[in-house]
This record gives sequence, C-alpha cells and structure tokens, in this order.
Amino acid sequence: MLRRTLLATDTHRPRTTPMNIGILVFDDMELLDMAGPYEVFTTASRVWARSQPACSAALFDVVTLAATPAPVRARAGLRVQPDFTLDAHPPLHYALVPGGAVDAELQRPDVLAWIAAQRRSAPVLASVCTGALLLSAAGVLDGLAATTHWEDLAALRALRPAVRVRGGVRWVDEGAVVTSAGISAGMDMSLHLVRRLHGHELAARTARQMDHDWHDTP
Repeated sequence: MLRRTLLATDTHRPRTTPMNIGILVFDDMELLDMAGPYEVFTTASRVWARSQPACSAALFDVVTLAATPAPVRARAGLRVQPDFTLDAHPPLHYALVPGGAVDAELQRPDVLAWIAAQRRSAPVLASVCTGALLLSAAGVLDGLAATTHWEDLAALRALRPAVRVRGGVRWVDEGAVVTSAGISAGMDMSLHLVRRLHGHELAARTARQMDHDWHDTP
C-alpha cells in the first residue's frame, strides 16, 4: 500500500522549481553507476522541456556530492569533480548512492551518517549495485527488500540479516527506498523513478532519446 500511495502522489506533479537529485561520488565508484542515472535524469529534463516551452524551470537539477571538495577517481580512473560536499548541499528530493569498490566507504562514519540522514530527510533514497551495501551498513534497509549486483547478494545478506535480499530483479521499489541490481540496472531503476514522478510517457520518451532498451519491469 505504501508504494502504491507514493506512486500516486509522485506522478504528474506540476513543477515550478527543479527537483534536486544528489548523487554521491567517491574514489573507486563504478562510473556507470553514477553516470547512468545522471544521464537519465538530465535527459528527462531536456525531453520534458521540449513539451513545456512556457516553463523556465528545469525538471531536475542533478548534482554530485562527496565527502570533500577534492576530485574523486572512479574505479576505471576517470576523475570527477563534485559539485557539493556532504555537509553543504541543497536539500535533496532524491539521494542516490552508486556502487563500485565500497570497502573504504563502508569504514567512513561520515558517509554512513549522511546516508542515514538522507533516509530521514529525502523523500527517496536510492542505490545502484553495491551502493546497497552502503545503505545496509547505514541501517536504512532493515526490514526492507533490497537487491544489488548478482555477485554481491551474499555479501548483502551477511552484512545485516534484517535485510530481505532479492536476486534476479533489476530493481526493488520499497517506496521511500529503491535499490537496483548491478551497473546498467541503475539506468532502468532511474527511468522507473522518472515514471513515478512524471508518468510512463516521459520515461519511455527518455529511454528512446537515450536509445536505451528500457527494462520497464523489475
């Protein structure tokens, strides 16, 4: 019932200001975990703007967030300059945690505290791939169903047994917390979130614009 309620209230909201989407970035993150959702939300904004010529506000304002202002180096080596730090950023409507090699982040109390805080303040907290391990370590998945990369399902089960781990799905939507499977599944989850906010038509048009074969069911 909670998920159905959120779907009903999120869809087709008139926008006068952008929705803030904040994506955590950190050393050794999987680049597509971050860049895939980034492209989905920014492309959705462009597609939406074409049908709203009288509206000057963007649909989404997508920013990157890190523990410090210094650039981070993605797992494959690309440097990413964060827009804001975890202790100084705009309030978020959606907070998204990518995965990658997360062992170091699992030992960072500041990162885990930020994730826990977003669970309390952001209407939606989402993760891609092993980002679910960070959500779990922050204590925000207890009692919820969640998924992650297929290689890491056992690790997610072992980290906190209170999490109801699901394999074989692209994403799991628990209303205020949404998790996705590995890497490219984050794009499918993000398109699903666009659908939650603004309907299937915009999500489908966004996938078409990206030339992406959207898996529109989990």
